[in-house]
Amino acid sequence: MLTDDKLNFLSQIGKALAGQFGENCEVVIHRIDPNDMNHTIVSIENGQVSSRQLGDDSSQIVLETLKKDPTELKDHINYITHTHDGRVLKSSTLYLKDGQGNLEAIFTVNYDVSNLIMAENVLHSFTAVKTKEDSNEPSFVPQNVNELLDDLIQESVKLVGKPVSLMTKEDKVKSIQFLNSKGAFLVTKSGDKVSQYFNISKYTLYSYIDAKKESVKNFV
Repeated sequence: MLTDDKLNFLSQIGKALAGQFGENCEVVIHRIDPNDMNHTIVSIENGQVSSRQLGDDSSQIVLETLKKDPTELKDHINYITHTHDGRVLKSSTLYLKDGQGNLEAIFTVNYDVSNLIMAENVLHSFTAVKTKEDSNEPSFVPQNVNELLDDLIQESVKLVGKPVSLMTKEDKVKSIQFLNSKGAFLVTKSGDKVSQYFNISKYTLYSYIDAKKESVKNFV
């Protein structure tokens, strides 16, 4: 668990970064507590960048992180995300662990480069980022976990490529295992919402989550 002393130190660094790079630089600290994933943001500077504030919900990256072994987590530096109003962010995420190797906090810097990209022809060398050839579409920064869950459900439907009304059992298994791999079921009462959306019972939902499907490894 992240101690107050560590949080104060990280918050001090966050204030320095935000002060150095100005109002377009957001610094967010998530405290990792599996018992409370609805209020993970314990420190934030320039929250107007992503329209978030102190005490807000988990982001998609937090939920996905909790599905992974802490030993596999590697800092993710200089990648692209989008806000829901279309602005482009250059982001970096650091995973902070305790002495036993358990994840206790996530430290993220999001810099709004939207205006710079508009002038990319003359500032290309400043705005260029390295991307992996096999990277997925940029993820979004939701304002709350309900919005995040809605986004993940739409991603799962897009993955199958057909509306729920036309999905077979195998299609629904694929969608639900995708949601599970993304940490969607860590959101409070997500099971009820997903069951209703896919028109299945809670019992069926859990059986689909546990179903052996080799392709799910592609979504982790």
